[in-house]
Amino acid sequence: MSVTSFETLWPSLPVPSLIVSADDKICEINSAAEGFLNASAKSMRGVPVMDKLAIDAPLEEAFERVRRDDAPMFINNVDVSGGNAAPVQCNIQIAPLSGKPGWVLLLMEPRQIADRLGRSHSVKSSARSAIGMAEMLAHEIKNPLAGITGAAQLLSMGISVEDQELTDLIVEESRRIVALLEQVEQFGNLRPPSRRAINVHDLIDRARKSAKLSYAASMKFVEEFDPSLPSTFVDGDQFMQVFLNLFKNAAEASDKKDGGVIRIRTFYDLSLRLRRKDGSGGALPLQVEIIDDGPGLPPEIAGDIFEPFVSGRENGTGLGLALVSKIISDHEGWISVDSSPGKTVFRISLPVAPKEGS
Repeated sequence: MSVTSFETLWPSLPVPSLIVSADDKICEINSAAEGFLNASAKSMRGVPVMDKLAIDAPLEEAFERVRRDDAPMFINNVDVSGGNAAPVQCNIQIAPLSGKPGWVLLLMEPRQIADRLGRSHSVKSSARSAIGMAEMLAHEIKNPLAGITGAAQLLSMGISVEDQELTDLIVEESRRIVALLEQVEQFGNLRPPSRRAINVHDLIDRARKSAKLSYAASMKFVEEFDPSLPSTFVDGDQFMQVFLNLFKNAAEASDKKDGGVIRIRTFYDLSLRLRRKDGSGGALPLQVEIIDDGPGLPPEIAGDIFEPFVSGRENGTGLGLALVSKIISDHEGWISVDSSPGKTVFRISLPVAPKEGS
């Protein structure tokens, strides 16, 4: 590989990567690894890899085997950390470096990214199944409910006040079911996105103002925006729905009497790329995090929270986050969640708007 090719490809690798010499010293570290290990390339070069990297696996034996067999080696599900950072479960790939006897390439893929990317495909499949069921349910149930509601209202005209409580209950519950079905229809009949270049901060601000007038009136919003972010390429109306759903989710998660805090953070991060339908790779550098200080997601549903009809609330429909996931997926974006008691972070990764004429 020429110097020019190396200088172009090496910093573009989306996973943390190191080049280790024959005497186990770090020769090169890419940008993703600098961020992952929270250390600069300058401070890492020439330092023994064992001094800077803690891997819960026999790394020296792995290096020896790769060098001896001149063949790559894969180690899955091991904890990796550097410096004072908390360990992160990773899949490790070690490969001999062509043209450099004894040198190896070390790739560390955080499992949180691999697992979530894999789940995104199952979410799409589940969403398609839920859409079909949604359309059937809405059609088959709404018409009979209208008849039940009308009959209950007619009955209430000729009965005692005490019995009217029962007919009122029938009407009230029927209307509640109709409202639920309307949510299901909204999930099933979502139109294709009409995308345009738009400032994500403008969308967030509009959604925040709307939320403050209703369900998030008691919540405190804290904004940590990167004002230099370029425009993204989304359907503004659909992403208003995304942010409103996430703000509502954060507000309902709060267990504080005087309202909790919703923190909104935006920043630029080039470490994530998704493969598009046409096979090309797409960067998702625009990051939006919505962070609440509630009790966190129940562990038993945390891994399936974007699936339709999965909810952590007693009376939740489980459609809000499924709809959010579907909208983001339709925009070739990505959403993930990290949750622990006192802090839940929903992170949205979006593409940059294409330049005019491109």
